Order: sequence, then structure tokens, then C-alpha cells
Amino acid sequence: MKVAEAVGRALSASGVGHVFGVVGSGNFHLTNAMVAAGSRFVAARHEGGAATMADAYARMSGTVAALSVHQGPGLTNALTGVAEAAKSRTPLLVLAAEVTEPRSNFYVDQEALARAVGAVPVRVTSAEGAVGEACAAVRRALHERRTVLLNLPLRVQELDVPDDAWTWSAPPPKRVAVEAAAADVAALAQVLERARRPVFVAGRGSRAPGGRDALEAVAERYGALLATSAVARGLFHGNPWSLDVSGGFSSPLTAELIGAADTIVGWGCALNMWTMRHGRLIGAGTTVVQVDDDASALGAHRDVHLGVTGDVELTARRVLETGGGKRQGYRTADIAAAIAARVRWRDVPYEDTSSRERIDPRTLSIALDDILPAERVIGVDSGNFMGYPSMYLSVPDENGLCFTQAFQSIGLGLATAIGAALAHPGRLPVAALGDGGAMMGAAELDTVRRLGLPMVVVVYNDDAYGAEVHHFGPGGSPLETVEFPPTDIAAVARGYGFEAVTVRTQADLKAVEDWTAGPRSAPLLIDAKVVRDRGAWWLEEAFRGH
Repeated sequence: MKVAEAVGRALSASGVGHVFGVVGSGNFHLTNAMVAAGSRFVAARHEGGAATMADAYARMSGTVAALSVHQGPGLTNALTGVAEAAKSRTPLLVLAAEVTEPRSNFYVDQEALARAVGAVPVRVTSAEGAVGEACAAVRRALHERRTVLLNLPLRVQELDVPDDAWTWSAPPPKRVAVEAAAADVAALAQVLERARRPVFVAGRGSRAPGGRDALEAVAERYGALLATSAVARGLFHGNPWSLDVSGGFSSPLTAELIGAADTIVGWGCALNMWTMRHGRLIGAGTTVVQVDDDASALGAHRDVHLGVTGDVELTARRVLETGGGKRQGYRTADIAAAIAARVRWRDVPYEDTSSRERIDPRTLSIALDDILPAERVIGVDSGNFMGYPSMYLSVPDENGLCFTQAFQSIGLGLATAIGAALAHPGRLPVAALGDGGAMMGAAELDTVRRLGLPMVVVVYNDDAYGAEVHHFGPGGSPLETVEFPPTDIAAVARGYGFEAVTVRTQADLKAVEDWTAGPRSAPLLIDAKVVRDRGAWWLEEAFRGH
């Protein structure tokens, strides 16, 4: 058996059930071996799309996913998606064929490329050690929550594996939860005992099973209000004390209540510039606590009064074990009434600036929220528009929004939605894109059609790179480099086999209602011509921090 086949079979046996990619000569045998061993291969039209699909699938499934690419240009094509995954600490395995001869057209320093974007480079070095090295890469991706680049030199792939090196590994054991020190748990309980207006902000580290229940129990005891970072949106869906998202996406009431907190506890949350609005959501006398199972994350973005190294759920349950009576804290009748009436963006009054030619993105998003089924999974691209689908479209739980924004690249949204859809096949997948990102990722419309996904793709189309228009336009700068002639994106989608509708007014959304009620035999693209009179609220907030 050749190394390529042995490694492919070993990776499948190690629990890598999904592999995304574009197959070329260098990764042909490896990919086919994984398929033969039971892994599902998802063929993308571009390696960049494949990387983001794999990233999204891993985030939303809680498993290690793989990306398979050709040597050299296959990897460089994928690098933006790999960078996003690496920055987000996604457990992703990048399988890259490799040439080692510098005179080869395909030669690049793939190890250096991995390090440059924050991934961990490793290599299969021999026929004897190939299986063990591949399985070790899976364990590292899972246990260290890292994006690992496994380089597979072509000359090594062609070697015969010795008979005694054919042993397949079982899936690695789950990552061991980190137990917080008793003294730290006691200190956290004391902070909460003293708090009069505590707010919990839960991040990605709270999304594991059991996280919500544990945090809600602690919040109930100490009277804390509940918020999340954008990546954990939906974690507290349905809780009457939920403030939704903390940070640049916050509604005015959410920002007001968090800003008035005397204690903020970040649970598996970085408390970075986005989640804390560059620190402006933290009052001068506010006590800041951070709980994270990675000690290096504590205080990485801002000073904390107490840092607790520990798993979120375990730490919360240890706090409950310290005893103590129930406290009112921030949970008063007036606060409850305000949250019920004004915490959602759709409940905040606004002046509808829709015209006969263009629809207000708020009006569009609220209408779509009412039309589309509640059981949904949303992938969002980056850009001026992104706050509208992220905050006006509700999600049923923490698995309802896949937010690939650590690198802030546009063009990843459609692939994000594809990966998330495959991780949650029982939900309606919704891809929310700007026109710039939609055109960048248009090749993956074919992937949506081939996979038979009943996806809704919403394009917030302002015929421009809106963030740049609204950042530089007020200063009188010329905008010709960031504005484009109108494009019929609906026609593009029809060419890929989509149903499509152009939306300029609310009346045009009747076609979306009909599609939702029908068999959904083809995916739907909504080319929404949105108003472009001003920048989104979150963008204005972000610019204040520049």
C-alpha cells in the first residue's frame, strides 16, 4: 500500500468524516483513499471556497474537518480561508501535496506559508512513520484547537508502507476539560457576591454542550444579565434576560445596560475590541473577569481584575457548588420590561428610507425574518451590510449563525453557509452577502446547486464596496474605485440553476414567500437593491475606534 492511500485511510479512521477541496494530481490518491474509507468528499469550485467550507463545517459540527489541496497553487489559492480558520482556532486539517525540488514550477515554502497565517505546519516524512504522523496531526488539531497544515511530499506519497505500519488509529479521545483552581473559583464567587449589576458575556468557549445551562444557572443565582459575542449569538435565545450580542452589533439598550454594569464576566470570550467596542462598554469602575481554558487568552485584549483558567461549564458548576443565596442583581422588573420591548434591533424605531428603486436593508431584513422558517443556519460575509442579517435575522440557538470574521475578508460568506448547511442538514441555510462578496464567491453557486442545498442567498446589493464608500465618501474622496455599474446578480444565479428574484420594494418579496411555501426544489437567490444613503450603524461604531 502506498503512503497516499495509507494516510487517507488512517485519517478517515481517525474520525475525519468530511473533506473539502479541489483535486489535482498531487492530492488525487490521498483524497480517493479517504472517500474509499468512508469520508465524504465535497468538491468546491475554488480552493478558497473549499477552505472556508471546511472551516465552517468544523465550527458548526464540533469535529475536525479536512481540506485537500494540490501542491503549490492549490495551497496558495486556499490561504485566505486557512488564515480565517487559523485566527479563529478552528480544528482544521489542511492536507497539502508538496514538492521539495526548488526548481519545480509548483515549489513554494509551504511551511513558511502556514506559519505566516497562523497555522501549524507538520510533515509526513517517511513511509514507516506516515500513519503515525498523520494521526498525530489530527490529535493536535483537536486537542490544541489549531489549524494544522499536513504537508505530504510527492516522493513520500509514492513509497510503499511496510506491513507493520498499517495499523489504523481510532478517533482520538475528546479534549480533556480544564479544571479551574479552587482558589480561582472562590475568588470568582466572591466577585459575584459583591456585584450589584453583573453582566455575563459568553463567547465561543461557551458553545459546547452544557455551557448554556451552567451559565444560566449561575446568572440566575447572582442576578446577571446575559449577552454573547457575535460568534456565540443565539446561545441564550428565549431567555428573558438575554441582551443578545455585546459590542458593535449591540442595540442601544444593550450597550446602555452593559455600559452600566459594575461587573462583566467573559466566559470563553476574548473581550476584544469588537465585543467591548474598543473598551467603551466597560465603565471606569467596572470589575472585569475572564474565564478561559487557555491561560494565554486571559488579559490578551484588555486588563482583567481576575483571570480564571478553566473550562466554562466546569467553572460555572464549581461556582454553583460554593453555595450562597439567590440575589436580585441586575434583574429588576423595569429592566425586564425594557429588554422585552427594546433589546432587539427590529424593535428599535427607524426612518424607513426605501424608495421605488431601492429597499432599506432594515426593512428587507425584518421582512425576511418573518418569511423564512425559524429553523435556520446563517452564514454572513463581511462588509458594510453585515450587521443587518447578523442582528435582524433571528437564530434559534448557538448553532444558528456561522460568523467567519476573524480575518474580515469579503468573499467567504457563501462558502461559510455551505459548510454550515452540511453540518446542520435539517435547517434552512441562509447565505447573507454583499454584492462585492457575492461576485467574488460566485463560483460556489455551482456547489450549492450540485449539493442540492435548499439555500436562500440574500445579496445586499448597493453596487459598491459600501464600507469604503461610507468611510471615505464623507471626506470628499473620489469613489470611482469602489463603485460599480449595476449588475444583474439574479441573472447570474439563474445561469447556475437557481431560482432568483430582484427585490426593490417589499412587494417583490412575495416571490420569496412563494418559494418558502413551495417544494424548494432549487436554491433561491434574492438580488436586493438596497439603499446606500449611509453606512451601517456598526460600521460607524467601528470607525470611531480607528
